Amino acid sequence: MASHGICDQVAIIGMGCTTFGEHWDRSADDLILDAVSSTTASAGVALEDVDAFWLGTYLSGVSGLSLSRPLRLRGKPVTRVENMCTTGSEALRNACYAVASGAYDMAMAVGVEKLKDSGYSGLLRHSIPSDATGGTLGTTTAPANFSLLGPAYAEKYGVDSDELKTVLTRIAWKNHRNGASNPRAQFRKEVSLETISRSPLVAGQLGIFDCSGVSDGASAAIVVPAKDAHRYTDNPLYVKALSLVSGAADGNVDPGYDFTSFPEVVASARNAYAEASVVDPRTEIAMAEVHDCFTVTELVLMEDLGFVDRGTAWKAVLSGTFDLDGELPVNPDGGLKAFGHPVGASGLRMLFECWLQLRGEAPEDRRIGTLVEGKKLGLTHNLGGGPGECVSFVSIVGTELNS
Repeated sequence: MASHGICDQVAIIGMGCTTFGEHWDRSADDLILDAVSSTTASAGVALEDVDAFWLGTYLSGVSGLSLSRPLRLRGKPVTRVENMCTTGSEALRNACYAVASGAYDMAMAVGVEKLKDSGYSGLLRHSIPSDATGGTLGTTTAPANFSLLGPAYAEKYGVDSDELKTVLTRIAWKNHRNGASNPRAQFRKEVSLETISRSPLVAGQLGIFDCSGVSDGASAAIVVPAKDAHRYTDNPLYVKALSLVSGAADGNVDPGYDFTSFPEVVASARNAYAEASVVDPRTEIAMAEVHDCFTVTELVLMEDLGFVDRGTAWKAVLSGTFDLDGELPVNPDGGLKAFGHPVGASGLRMLFECWLQLRGEAPEDRRIGTLVEGKKLGLTHNLGGGPGECVSFVSIVGTELNS
């Protein structure tokens, strides 16, 4: 058995994204309406033209009614999905496969989350004992779980502790610098390397500026069969790969797991590259939006996604490989770190940056230079859970159909 994928069978014809941040005066319904209206306007279609809807939300709704109510939908199928931090990407995956199957001519994926006025200072979490969030990770916080990656990486690859801190600081600096020029980002201010390195510690080596923002926001996309894309836009994005992998969640009880990799990410990336016929991601991918819930996560992901060899990502970070003007820009919109992380919306927000960059619509001051070199593919990556037990999603999109 194999995952054959749906390369070039589905196209994205419209996208929209709200600002992410502290929307104390706006409800989840308000955010949905904003994202959906901008998406239909982008595609030049009416809401009535959409045949089916998928809503991704972690804890800001419990059924399809969470979308059909604010949109005043009648007689349309609406499915609510949740898969931890890959929730928005899960909505997209379902909408794309529904269109690829021929069941619908047009589908919409919507992601939304309200976290700031939830009463919690961090991300909400389910308390179902049998679920991954109540598994071997127990009641430890997300920063504590992910902080284990740093010392494990440093020991395995012989990186000095102070050097590793410098690497993590530079990742945060890069993403804040990118977010500073993004009008939709939660944090739109550059932060100096000195300020980042001296910020109060949260867990292990992770300081405040090593942790992603908690925010409110929504994003959406409309997909149609690839053969119909040019009926709606001259610049569609073609879906090359959609890969979701769920792990066995046994890493934290497996003596062989060393906290320097996410096996689920490796597997989902391998599947995505096979579906999209990508042989060398470092030279073929124009940009990547990755799940930088913590700076050390982004470091490890550079190796898990095959952008660099094992044990070398820290050197690539320091050399500027993943900067906006680098060989492979990573998180040009600021990432979770600066853009924010409303769980249900994050996956689609990443795709929205691909939509802007690959179509040449990103603001000039944060436009990637790799498109000039002939690269035409964008990658998004989400993970949900933590080291040793997570789900991972990788998508690849492009501006041209494979010949």
